[in-house]
Amino acid sequence: MKMSTTCAIAGGGPAGAVLALLLARAGVEVTLLEKHADFLRDFRGDTIHPSTMEVLDELGLSERFHAMVPRRMSGLEMWLDDRVIELVSLKGLDSRYPYIAFVPQWDFLTMITEAARRYPTFRLIMEAEVVGLIREGGSVRGLRYRDRDGEHELRAALTVGADGRHSDVRRAAGLVPVEHGAPMDVVWFRLPREETDPVTTFGRISSGRMMVAINRSAYWQLAYLIPKGGFDRLRAQGIGALRSSIGELLPFLAGRTGELASFDQVSELRVAINRLRRWHRPGLLLIGDAAHAMSPVFGVGINLAVQDAVAAANLLAGPLRAGHVPESLLRRLQRRRTPPTAITQFAQRIVQNRLIRPALKGVPRPVTLPRDLPSVPIVGPLMRRFIGLGVLPEHVRTPDAPPNAGARPAPARPGA
Repeated sequence: MKMSTTCAIAGGGPAGAVLALLLARAGVEVTLLEKHADFLRDFRGDTIHPSTMEVLDELGLSERFHAMVPRRMSGLEMWLDDRVIELVSLKGLDSRYPYIAFVPQWDFLTMITEAARRYPTFRLIMEAEVVGLIREGGSVRGLRYRDRDGEHELRAALTVGADGRHSDVRRAAGLVPVEHGAPMDVVWFRLPREETDPVTTFGRISSGRMMVAINRSAYWQLAYLIPKGGFDRLRAQGIGALRSSIGELLPFLAGRTGELASFDQVSELRVAINRLRRWHRPGLLLIGDAAHAMSPVFGVGINLAVQDAVAAANLLAGPLRAGHVPESLLRRLQRRRTPPTAITQFAQRIVQNRLIRPALKGVPRPVTLPRDLPSVPIVGPLMRRFIGLGVLPEHVRTPDAPPNAGARPAPARPGA
């Protein structure tokens, strides 16, 4: 089948979904393709920072978002063997939302795509895996995808790759990111939480080991950091060794580690920090993790992706309505979004190299920090703004075309 649309977006994650919503509400015909049958993937990032909540507010989605009853966190602690350090506090941030909210990513994406469905110019195709790009005269003119019915062509004035750090679109375009390295990978798993447990979200460092514990009310989402490429060694030691290490680091969980029966309950994240030198080709744009993979440090990956989407919509909605996007505009978008991306990645690399790398090597006290870092003049407020709002927070500038709440999403147009 051959079809056409104005903007084809590959990847139904935060970057792709938010961009699709913004373009649809601005009257642009947009088709969003998601390779999976649903959004239900465990251990995907779900930290929503104030910058993203401000965007949701501008889109009229704040009330619906908060109706999900997200768990809120206004600060982050680091537990050492002999003391507790308060690393970050968002109290006093100049925002309506001086906290980080935790919402399962599938709920966030469902909310965004359901909001987009109100607009007749939006179409979502699930189980659509990109298999190639359509090229004509040196420009990208759309993409080819495969679903349960076979292979199809979707022609578009602009094709956007928002399909994550292992982007099929990026690979098809022959673009290779520059790797900046990471000293660790992350093993994710969950354990039950009890009412008598700590209520905070915190990091834990002790004798060559490091964990992050995220309070999900009914359970703990736990990130156990390991040296880069060390997952096979961890598996070889057996699940009992991991359970013992968890109990030693967090004694209040020692009686529950038996819930972790095997490595089938564990998810490995291979941490990467990378960035494309060029985010675009004629007719093609990459955003979010497809353009720049972020470390889990600071938990800002979703928020950088959303900022990319807002900036892209602000700049490109008008030209897309006219049916043509010159590459000079794509270049302009990259120039705008590269500084906040590069600065954030630089800060992540400092934490990785100054704190995480020495901690995993067993340095007794990797860094010397005051017990109350947020109270330190200049440093505390800078950290608060950096983590809460980012380097260059974007705001919605696109118009809101009247939605058609009763209309079914129109199919992409048949094309030659």
